[in-house]
Amino acid sequence: MINFEIDGKPVSVPKNGTVMDGANQLGIYIPHFCYHKKLSIAANCRMCLVQVEKAPKPLPACATPAMEGMKVFTHSGQAVTAQKGVMEFLLINHPLDCPICDQGGECQLQDLAVGYGASSSRYTEAKRVVANKNLGPLISTDMTRCIHCTRCVRFGQEIAGIMELGMAGRGEHSEILAFVGKTVDSELSGNVIDLCPVGALVSKPFRYSARTWELSRRKSISPHCGLGSNLIVQIKQNRVMRVLPRENEEINECWLSDKDRFSYEGLNSEERLTRPMIKQGGVWQECDWQTALEFVANGLKDVKEKYGAESIGALGSAHSTLEELYLLQKLVRGLGSASVDHRVRQSDFRADSQMQGAPWLGMPIAEVAQLKSLLVIGSILRKDHPLLAHRIRQAVKHGAELNVINPVDDDLLTKVRNRAIVAPDKMVSMLAEVLKAIAELKGVEIPDDAKNALSTVSASDTARAMATSLSDNKPAAIFIGNLAQHHPRYTDICKLAQHIAQISGVRFGVLGEAANSVGAYIAGAVPFGNHDADIAGDRHGGQGANASQMLGMDEMASGTGCKAYILLNLEPELDCYNTRRAVKTLAAADLVVMMSAYKNHSAIQDNYADVLLPIAPFTETSGTFVSTEGRVQSFNGVVAPLGETRPAWKVLRVLGNILQLNGFDYETSEQVRADVLPAGNDVSAWLNSNLGSLAVNPIEAGEENKGSEGLQRIGEVPIYQADLIVRRAESLQRTRDAAAPLAWMSGSLMAQLNLQTEEVIRLRQGEGEVQLPVAQDDKLPANCIRVASAHPSTAALGGMFDLITVEKS
Repeated sequence: MINFEIDGKPVSVPKNGTVMDGANQLGIYIPHFCYHKKLSIAANCRMCLVQVEKAPKPLPACATPAMEGMKVFTHSGQAVTAQKGVMEFLLINHPLDCPICDQGGECQLQDLAVGYGASSSRYTEAKRVVANKNLGPLISTDMTRCIHCTRCVRFGQEIAGIMELGMAGRGEHSEILAFVGKTVDSELSGNVIDLCPVGALVSKPFRYSARTWELSRRKSISPHCGLGSNLIVQIKQNRVMRVLPRENEEINECWLSDKDRFSYEGLNSEERLTRPMIKQGGVWQECDWQTALEFVANGLKDVKEKYGAESIGALGSAHSTLEELYLLQKLVRGLGSASVDHRVRQSDFRADSQMQGAPWLGMPIAEVAQLKSLLVIGSILRKDHPLLAHRIRQAVKHGAELNVINPVDDDLLTKVRNRAIVAPDKMVSMLAEVLKAIAELKGVEIPDDAKNALSTVSASDTARAMATSLSDNKPAAIFIGNLAQHHPRYTDICKLAQHIAQISGVRFGVLGEAANSVGAYIAGAVPFGNHDADIAGDRHGGQGANASQMLGMDEMASGTGCKAYILLNLEPELDCYNTRRAVKTLAAADLVVMMSAYKNHSAIQDNYADVLLPIAPFTETSGTFVSTEGRVQSFNGVVAPLGETRPAWKVLRVLGNILQLNGFDYETSEQVRADVLPAGNDVSAWLNSNLGSLAVNPIEAGEENKGSEGLQRIGEVPIYQADLIVRRAESLQRTRDAAAPLAWMSGSLMAQLNLQTEEVIRLRQGEGEVQLPVAQDDKLPANCIRVASAHPSTAALGGMFDLITVEKS
């Protein structure tokens, strides 16, 4: 430690610490613009000049290393004179348009100009003007205000992992600009708005809609990705106007993904459902809550009497709160059915009988950056988990080795040590190769439940390199991503990854898709057992139909499909593994109740829904999310419910009372949470990604699809189609990531099929077909077509990883 003094106060900082570090430790504020604790030192604004004893001139506090015994003065005459001189230079070309600047009231330059600026300028020459830049639909520019602190440039290079902004020119002619013809398209781009200390970069959706002093600030939790990012939601007249990050070093640090930051526009969408609606005689009519709930209760009773309780099913979303999912499953089980599930995009449920607990990350989020080796299986990492991808990039910067097994080779904006880009049906055999390699490396026997399956497998050089990486670098982890969770052999992937982790002595985890992916298991929103019968214990609650069986997607199961459905925060035509079959199954039901914040046009047009109940999104209700690391985070509503919207937990509570079910006498969401979680909110007993003694299915030589019956579809979920709110965020839907899907395939496959780029082709899956333009990606595996799911233009197709055929239009 280095010991020195700042303004007469002793302080100690680690070796290589700076004067600024010591000042922050003491709570002494030194004015600055370019310095940021998460970015590298630039020392180009010079605003943090301080006096150092025996130094011939003022020195920048951010770049001056602490020396033993040095004495620093931050408010001496010399320091203040230097700081005022810098401020005068900064204001020479700055347009003094604070009354119309959108940054007014929260501008660092404006604040410091009050303390360090002169009452008038000595500069009488014409000020320079810089042309504004088009950086895309999320960031608005006024580059004349730029003071060239380069925070935005450094953020792109060091945090986002991609240099989208840079500085050109010298001196007075310096400009911050994007590459010619390019916009800023990073999934973390909105953070440059927070970083900009002046009004040069501001939020385009928020611009000119409110002043900062008009806004109330409320704490909340993001429902979108598995991390449960902490938010500050800013309100004006009961309307969400803006979302900013709430700093939490253990989760999102001081950053937010664009999905979390700009999705609030969907909360104010014109598609919001504000009154209950019932379909009577094929015509939709608005009604009051009493009429709607009695209609639902009577409909459920009729179905139960006519077909039996097991004909009633419920499907929820992991974007719903713990309380909502708990009451949903409690309602269905109270009626006598165990058919409740939240895993609507999953296609393989073979592991249900052997699950040991709720699949989770396997470690705290904050420890990801300390890993020395990672194996990520089946994930569009940057788009599925933007902030987790950032932590992995930081780990790689510090020497970690990243290994990837995936059907697509999107740029992760970081160095990948070993990659296996294979067709979906080869992912299991690739993992089996890694298992065989790690067993040989460690000199141990392959576990009995996988030995027979691996009899035809031999380890490739890539598999051996991955095994060595995991074995030789600790700490290490294996993560299973969203694509793998949707895979038709998800159980085998989990089991093989579990064995690799156990033999190599590394962590094993599953990346949760939504903020409450872990909480959904804890709430009992699964068809095996219930909350009171711990999912890791005795499943005396009975075995119900899973999501695949309820939606008629499990062709091997008898009696698939239900006669009555309760859908919570779902749009089945976009949110299911096989959307076409899901809609067809729902249309054949006697009763479909949709609890949603939005008018579901497909539910109305496709004629499968019977009741629409307006429920509150996360900003209009209180609740709890359990993140992918098992962190319990509760939040309150930040605005009053819109129109006649009601929190879903209240709707389910009243419905339970009307049906005269026991245990629905809650008055607050906190009472519901107390029934779900133990004292102290310790959920560690539920957290376990391992499977029991389930055997891996055989991996036979030549089992991979060769294209004789069709090509393999790779159907990932685009970043801005993942949930109901994001789909209705207008600015996000204008970004490059939200572009309409294309039929991506390799050049060799295009030549084989005699296709040209941008040629429109007909794609078929079963009875469904769509027409899409062709696009070329030579990094895709052979005999594979990448066609995004969860999008209206591809909703008519079948399973996300099923076979697909191509015809010329």
